[in-house]
Formats: sequence, structure tokens, C-alpha cells
Amino acid sequence: MGEVDIIAKEKDTLTFIEVKTRTSTEFGPPQLAVDTAKQRQLSKVALHYLKEKRLEEVKARFDVVSVILGTKGEEIELIRDAFELQYP
Repeated sequence: MGEVDIIAKEKDTLTFIEVKTRTSTEFGPPQLAVDTAKQRQLSKVALHYLKEKRLEEVKARFDVVSVILGTKGEEIELIRDAFELQYP
């Protein structure tokens, strides 16, 4: 069905986190790889997880972590609430 890189809890919110890493921004920042198709896939996995764990009433959100491993060091950015739930 798919996978989610990290599932974390912050206070009363369950967070599904996608991590995207690139060695350069030649083709844009890493977070651009979380396109509509990827958002739908992550949403599908998250909905399945919530149903399987009986957590349908729990608040949830989707975050993206952008990692650039460049020659000048690494840049890490957390994008909270990166996108809304996408229904397949």
C-alpha cells in the first residue's frame, strides 16, 4: 500500500512526516517532490493507519522535512501542515 517515513505525536496531534533529501536544488527544492500524486498516496496510507489503529477521531496533519546535502553543509527545513488530506 505504501509507507510513511515518520509517524510522530505532538500533543494531541498525530503527524505523518515525509522526508525528502536532495544533494542540490538544481531541479527545485526537495519538498516539490511531494506532488499531488504523492500527497494522495500518503493520505491513503495515513487513513489506513488511522482506521487500523482505531484512531479516526484523532487530529492528524502532514508535514514534510526537506533535506539538502550540499557542498556547504546540510540544510534541514520542517514544513508543518504541508498539505491537506487528499482523498484518493
